[in-house]
Amino acid sequence: MDARAALAVLLLAVAAAAAAVLLIGSGDFPMSFGEVVATLLGDGTAAQEFIVQDLRLPRVLVAALVGASLALSGAIFQSLSRNPLGSPDVIGFGQGACVGALIVIVLFGGNSLAVSGGAVAGGLLTGTLVYLLAWKRGVHGFRLVLVGIGIAAMLTAVIHYLITKADLVDATRATLWMTGSLDGRDWAQVWPLVVLGAVLGPVTLAHGRPLRMLEMGDDAAYALGVPVERTRIVLMGSGVLFIAVATAAAGPIAFVALSAPQLARRLTRAPGPNLAAAAVMGAALLLVADWIATNVFADRQLPVGVVTGVLGGVYLLWLLVTERKAGRL
Repeated sequence: MDARAALAVLLLAVAAAAAAVLLIGSGDFPMSFGEVVATLLGDGTAAQEFIVQDLRLPRVLVAALVGASLALSGAIFQSLSRNPLGSPDVIGFGQGACVGALIVIVLFGGNSLAVSGGAVAGGLLTGTLVYLLAWKRGVHGFRLVLVGIGIAAMLTAVIHYLITKADLVDATRATLWMTGSLDGRDWAQVWPLVVLGAVLGPVTLAHGRPLRMLEMGDDAAYALGVPVERTRIVLMGSGVLFIAVATAAAGPIAFVALSAPQLARRLTRAPGPNLAAAAVMGAALLLVADWIATNVFADRQLPVGVVTGVLGGVYLLWLLVTERKAGRL
């Protein structure tokens, strides 16, 4: 990592930490920046300790970890497909997790733990299906994106079908879950994300250099000593798990996986997937989006998925315009 990229990661980490403190301090019982920091260090009152440790800190940690997980998944698949639109929520993996969760909600009436398990299973099955359908003497970027978009379209139809077949209570529950929200998140959602990051984070970061070689094409990667298919399988598996577990924790939050890696790359101006910068950018984006969702619209709090959808739509239009001007579309 060069000096500019390291500085970018540091500044993004500081921004994410500041956004986290501001988010913890907002709400019906407002707290100043200093009070939040003092409480986190163990110097708060009993009421402040309860509000921070039991109510607000878990939500903030879920936001940061989900944002980082989505961004890492996006960086992996954009690099493997060599396409800025090769995001997991564009090529079907997010939709697969949604279908798995909705099957549990609509057909079995499962609890939150079962819904999370269904989301992870749906994401993994979709990832396996996309890989098998896209494989032909290797998995190439253009074919991966085309197959993924086709699978995403079919899974979207399944989502609509499941909602129309559900009774009113389950349909309402499914619709709320599909919006993407951090409301009511507690330590039960934090620990799976922590375990995921502790296990797959180092594995993914260790594959940063091989992933950069894969961006040059399979032949060049082979010549540089990269075991192409094994590396691709490990990275695709990691990327699918990142988005599946993130979706299980907070629902399908749109556009973070698409925008965070590209914003990180533009900030660092460094070649390659910029995995560390993308992860911190994703955490900062989701924390800021959640602060906007809870504070900007007066007394009416919005699900964070609504805010990321609006911001992501604007970003996508900007990306399409810039790619068109560059002659890549």
